[in-house]
Amino acid sequence: MKRTIGFATALLLAAGLAACGDNDRSSDKKGSPANADAGEINKNPYPSTYTPYPSSPVLLKDATVYDGIGGAFDGYDVLLSGGNIAEIAETIEATDDVEVIDATGKFVTPGIIDNHSHLGVYPSPGVSAHGDGNEVSGPVTAEVWAEHSIWPQDPGFTRSLAGGVTSMQILPGSANLFGGRGVIVKNVLSRTAQGMKFPDAPYTLKMACGENPKRVYGYGGGGFPGGAPFSRMGNLAGYRTSWIKAAEYKEKWDKWEEEGGDMPARDLELDTLKGVLDGEILVHMHCYRADEMAQIIDMSKEFGYKVTAFHHAVESYKIADKLAEEGICSSMWADWWGFKMEAYDGIPENIPMVHNAGACAVVHSDSDIGIQRLNQEAAKALSDGRRAGIEISDAEAWAWLSANPAKSLGIFDQTGSLESGKDADVVLWTADPFSVYAKAEKVFIDGALMYDLNDPDGNPVTDFELGQPGEGDTK
Repeated sequence: MKRTIGFATALLLAAGLAACGDNDRSSDKKGSPANADAGEINKNPYPSTYTPYPSSPVLLKDATVYDGIGGAFDGYDVLLSGGNIAEIAETIEATDDVEVIDATGKFVTPGIIDNHSHLGVYPSPGVSAHGDGNEVSGPVTAEVWAEHSIWPQDPGFTRSLAGGVTSMQILPGSANLFGGRGVIVKNVLSRTAQGMKFPDAPYTLKMACGENPKRVYGYGGGGFPGGAPFSRMGNLAGYRTSWIKAAEYKEKWDKWEEEGGDMPARDLELDTLKGVLDGEILVHMHCYRADEMAQIIDMSKEFGYKVTAFHHAVESYKIADKLAEEGICSSMWADWWGFKMEAYDGIPENIPMVHNAGACAVVHSDSDIGIQRLNQEAAKALSDGRRAGIEISDAEAWAWLSANPAKSLGIFDQTGSLESGKDADVVLWTADPFSVYAKAEKVFIDGALMYDLNDPDGNPVTDFELGQPGEGDTK
């Protein structure tokens, strides 16, 4: 039966839900109180209004379970209750109020977390009018926030849900030295970006090194003379100049907070950079070459902040020991390489070699298509590693898709693994999730069934996916 419902109604159509409340009610603890002093800066003026969809207790019975942190359990049960992982055990007895799902021969994993997505800011269809992911007005645009560009009706969200993705980081693009703030979202439909924001997740800052800022403002763009980079040394000088300004800005605010007096003038760009220096905002940096990553690490030490993750990072294998020593995640493709000079030394063993060095390896998409099959991308990297003699278990490799990206986003205390008390962001797979034949059968977010392969009429859909009404059709 063809659906003709509108977007507001579609928000209520998560599989298995008979009814649903408004998921735009505030649950974020970080927003400033309404009666905050006039001189106090509200560091979170656009707080999350996400509230989990209603859920009922569910028992997934007799599954093969990958807990996301290296554990594999055959024939185990997983109980979801109250929006959380309640218990994982060999046998769990179901009470009368629990729905029991036979998962024999199937697999249960934590939901996939993509820590590099542009869904919503570069939505489908990919037309110029939808290109809101890069503010290219200058090489330093730390003042912009990706969440202010997100279009919640992007059909990419529901497509990625069908691939088992339960959370993601939406980032600005990589045209700029400082591209702006990223935002972490739960993969649920909402009328607003704030209704998708992951409660209590930290903000992030997107930075980029190498060819992209050079190309946009230098040899390929050339429209921004005076401070715009034309070379890699120009890139580094641009970062350092901004960090010097941010350090001076932070010093003024620290002094005012300690001594009072006239409040310093606000600067949105420097507010974000100060947040990094204060340890409140996490740096995620687009960077391909090993030598550049090493220099960026040195620069971060010069100014007293930490790089949380390098993205794309096709040469991470060359400095995997250094990344492990510094506690920096490397967010990578399985096998993208060679599409520009700084990507030329990419190898398919990159991810397993980073993992084997004890560093934090993450599989990411940077693609509205790749995000639909991240389990298969991880499978490619896993098999490439094994062919090179690097033995990594399937259960260990699942950390590339859940625990490690959660750690890189500062949300591992809430999600990314199947541990008692964490968010019930869970996927039931029809088969081994590293198989090309596996499909996400059921996807739970905070315990609510948000996608069901066997109930297509009950799955979420946006107005855009419904299309235009037919001629003469006013319904």
